[in-house]
Amino acid sequence: MYFKILRTTIMVLVSFILTSTSFAFKPKKEEWRPADTANFVSKFYKENEGCFKCHGEKYYEYINEAQGTTIRHNMYVERFVDRDLFYKSNHKSFKCTDCHSEEYKKFPHAGELRMESMYGCLDCHGNDDKYAKYHFEEIDAEYQQSTHFKMEKEGFTCWKCHNPHTYQISIRNTENLTKTIAYDNAICLNCHSDFDRYQLLSDKKEINLIKKHEWLPNQAAHFQSVRCIECHSKANDSILVNHLLMPKDSAVRKCNECHSQNSILMASLYKFKSKERRKDGFFNGVILNESYVIGANRNEYLNSFSLLILFGVIGVICVHVFFRIIKVNQKEDES
Repeated sequence: MYFKILRTTIMVLVSFILTSTSFAFKPKKEEWRPADTANFVSKFYKENEGCFKCHGEKYYEYINEAQGTTIRHNMYVERFVDRDLFYKSNHKSFKCTDCHSEEYKKFPHAGELRMESMYGCLDCHGNDDKYAKYHFEEIDAEYQQSTHFKMEKEGFTCWKCHNPHTYQISIRNTENLTKTIAYDNAICLNCHSDFDRYQLLSDKKEINLIKKHEWLPNQAAHFQSVRCIECHSKANDSILVNHLLMPKDSAVRKCNECHSQNSILMASLYKFKSKERRKDGFFNGVILNESYVIGANRNEYLNSFSLLILFGVIGVICVHVFFRIIKVNQKEDES
């Protein structure tokens, strides 16, 4: 009896001590380290941490020296930058102050810095031989004819589609078209499926994209297999991604514009495949599991074999007809 009471008392005390300790203990926040140190190339990592210690966290804190208190606030979502995504992006080797004012090193930041103008793509990449292969000047010329350019006065910039903190041009490659499609469509849907963001640039009513595209047969298959820009932009094979976004009335709606040997996809989505794989307007089976386009898995050897069979059958018929005629003539001579 006494043993049971003693055992119960000890268990209650141990439980109380452990519980109290867990509430009292606050683990020290570990310093952030790159997830992939093998591919980590930025020499400005430590300098950038001066910004990321606030802008890389969901909340930030500072000390009010007058009151001797620590103030904590949620980081405004538009000012939050995911470190891991930044160090995977194409701008990972830059320091924050390469693009932002040196005045940001002072905290609290001066209010007028919020009016700081943002760089456009051409500010860095224009008229530079290093980036000539990307045809930035041609991209800009296309963009100036697009429906997006008309909204520049309302605040539309390159940043609306290409966030310089996370943008990965290397995501587009010949190995995984599915990933390319998902990445590029996410850029469009970032505004067009988020009405709060969409209202920053337009006073139009909210649009139901699924309902708006209900005329499209096998809608889900199309959304997974092609990008928005395939139907909503003018194809240009000389630049990486089409930037001439057309009005909705000019969007592609005819099946044969994609589902044909001269498919417009050859100058847009399938440009990421090598030219050898785009021979004769078909992929010759390389994208059998990736493409929804009719005829995309056509094989040139099967083409030749099919022609041989066709001509063989025609030849057999001709030979058969020839001998039939001879036989008929022989019977007429005998009679």
